[in-house]
Amino acid sequence: MLEEYVKKTLTSRVYDVAVETPLQSARQLTERLGNQILLKREDLQPVYSFKIRGAYNKMAQLTPEELARGVVTASAGNHAQGVALAARELGIKATIVMPRTTPELKVQGVRARGGKVVLHGDAFPDALAHSLKLVEEKGYVYIHPYDDPEVIAGQGTVAMEILRQHPGRLDAIFVPVGGGGLVAGIAAFVKYLRPEVKVIGVEPDDSNCLQAAMAAGERVVLSQVGLFADGVAVAQIGQHTFDICKQYVDEVITVSTDEICAAIKDIYDDTRSITEPAGALAVAGIKRYVEREGVRDQTLVAIDSGANINFDRLRHVAERAELGEKREAIIAVTIPERPGSFKAFCEAIGKRQITEFNYRYNTDAEAHIFVGVQTHPETDPRAVLVETLRGQGFPVLDLTDNELAKLHIRHMVGGHAVRISDEMVFRFEFPERPGALFNFLNKLGGRWNITMFHYRNHGAADGRVVAGLQVPLEERSLVHAALDEIGYPYWDESDNPAYQLFLG
Repeated sequence: MLEEYVKKTLTSRVYDVAVETPLQSARQLTERLGNQILLKREDLQPVYSFKIRGAYNKMAQLTPEELARGVVTASAGNHAQGVALAARELGIKATIVMPRTTPELKVQGVRARGGKVVLHGDAFPDALAHSLKLVEEKGYVYIHPYDDPEVIAGQGTVAMEILRQHPGRLDAIFVPVGGGGLVAGIAAFVKYLRPEVKVIGVEPDDSNCLQAAMAAGERVVLSQVGLFADGVAVAQIGQHTFDICKQYVDEVITVSTDEICAAIKDIYDDTRSITEPAGALAVAGIKRYVEREGVRDQTLVAIDSGANINFDRLRHVAERAELGEKREAIIAVTIPERPGSFKAFCEAIGKRQITEFNYRYNTDAEAHIFVGVQTHPETDPRAVLVETLRGQGFPVLDLTDNELAKLHIRHMVGGHAVRISDEMVFRFEFPERPGALFNFLNKLGGRWNITMFHYRNHGAADGRVVAGLQVPLEERSLVHAALDEIGYPYWDESDNPAYQLFLG
């Protein structure tokens, strides 16, 4: 199998439209991690993503009859732009079906390259079903975003360039994973020519379809997929890609949203370029790997896979990057409600910089404060901060890993609802489209009083919402069934300590 893919890769017709991207040294990351870190800059492709390689290679090998019929695909972004550009170069028609929740930047990117955009459905499966329907109705040729041998071979040219650009010692290549086309193409080429080089996939911890499949020994469908790294938000690894990955990918590492945001900042610090969340996965994976294994003086390559990020998402990235770098702690502290308490707390913090401070009067006896404090993973870790404060008599709750606290509570600290004793709290991910809130309220049907609501736009395909519902004790068993019918992913946060402390 590998020999066949290597031959396909070596004869791929990607360079009619794609460019050979540089393998760039990341100087600051190299110094910090004690290993040589190289970035494969696929964000510098004409469509700001590696996807052009596989799309063009597939389309360039279509027959004249197939080209005359035109092509169609379903994609939320980078593959769509690759297909549109490839179609323009080949002089054929391309129809791109995209979910209505697709960021406007990516929709405009497709249209600017001559693709016809059809917005259909609220999520990728809806768009995929519609695109396959168009294949039947219109006779279009379907161009799969990842699960096609020619697409995989086209993506494999990334590895071909890496091995040519860096013929010396190479210990591991870290690859972002969505449907698996890129990691499969790289693994096939590398393991045939340099089997000693590790190929390590990296996924978000809430979109780990390859990791789950490798653990199960077969492809699985994730019940829920996180949308922050929308470029890799895939519920099931491809069949062709999994056939390669299960044999030739050494391992899969998962990383958190905060770690991805920190990696975006790392890449910016070294290159002054801004990647999309999926594009920073490999750097986040390298950092996790180096910390776990304690390796030194190795040569590690990260595939910087794309830079199609909406500008307004940078607010969220910047907010979370320091947490991902372990340079900020989010804590809740209870202090006595008396003169001098603030001063005593600040003295306990010492010379550490306070990055955020929220306070609300609670009772005559005590106050709860929500605080962000600058830390350092080596010289002043957050555990030391927490223990220092506790040692001086301050009750402290570490909220650094608490999603409800980071997404919502920090913007809502305002006091308790003293007259509500039967409140339940839920965190939701709404599709970012007109009517989503109305749909939520309509299906809820006014059955329970809404006691709290917070929404903040993060420039993504999903909206993050927290809502409080006033539910009598005898009706609590009915709530989850009612919310399941709405169809939005949700989490019961009624027992979350951040909620209990500041709002409960």
